[in-house]
Parts: sequence; C-alpha cells; structure tokens
Amino acid sequence: MIQEKYRECIQACLECMNACNYCYVSSLKEYDLAMLRECIRLDRECAEICSFAAESLSRNTPFAREICELCAKACDACAEECAKHEHHHCKQCEQACRRCAEICRRMVA
Repeated sequence: MIQEKYRECIQACLECMNACNYCYVSSLKEYDLAMLRECIRLDRECAEICSFAAESLSRNTPFAREICELCAKACDACAEECAKHEHHHCKQCEQACRRCAEICRRMVA
C-alpha cells in the first residue's frame, strides 16, 4: 500500500509527468521546433524523473529525500524553460512543474 505520507507527492509527480509529456508532444507539432528544442529536451527529462520519483515513492524507497531533491531540480529547470514560451501547453507544464517542485521540497524538509 502507498505510504500516506507520500500520497500528495506521488500525485503531483504523476500530474507533472503527464503535463510534461503533453507539452513534449504538443511542442513537436509547433511550427518553430528550433525555438522549442530545449523545452522539448527538458520536458522528456522531467517526465522521466517524475515517473521514477512516483514509482520509487510508491515502493517506500529509502532514498525518498534524494529522489525528491532531484525531482524538484528537474521540475525547476523545466518550469523555467517553459516560462519562456507563450504556448498554452508550456504554461500548463510550467504550473505543474512548479507545484511538483514545491511539494517535493516539502517532502525533503
């Protein structure tokens, strides 16, 4: 069973993963791919790290602190990049990343 103390963090990670994947796919459909290159790269990285974090926390990992620190860093980087773009999918991703980073930091504290 999922540890209750991790539930909010797992949910935030999964929501962020989905937002990053959506942003990634949507960005690939945009006209100016060169402008979105770093956004696309960070979307993929962040989605993978959020997925890993959610899976690890659901197993009650002894490395929760370190994984949440990494996840917060990845989310910060992705949010910062997405904030540079006006696309709706980038704005949604930025919000999900900022929320996930905040919740992961609370897990570490």
